[in-house]
Amino acid sequence: MKRTGIIMVGAFVLGLTVMPPGGLLPTAALAAGPVSQAEQTTVFDIENMTCALCPVTVKTAMEAVTGVEAVDINFDAKTATVIFDPSVASGEVIGAASTNAGYPAKARD
Repeated sequence: MKRTGIIMVGAFVLGLTVMPPGGLLPTAALAAGPVSQAEQTTVFDIENMTCALCPVTVKTAMEAVTGVEAVDINFDAKTATVIFDPSVASGEVIGAASTNAGYPAKARD
């Protein structure tokens, strides 16, 4: 039992070191209001998110896609809201990035 606690604390601390300064709260781009004509917002349902580090991994994978401007992860709802430039990226590519990281993502209709 003691070992499990140590592992959980270590994972939590590791998560804090790789977490952006604002944490997992919505980024300024998501809270800014209306999206310009060159941007698109898509909500993805994310599978396999079971711990505090999962959203960090999903966010990192999605943000690595060229054209992605902002990613907001909702751990409780198991969703990711992504703002991206559709002339550079697509929902399929963004979803594939999460899937390749071990968290299958499916865009909502």
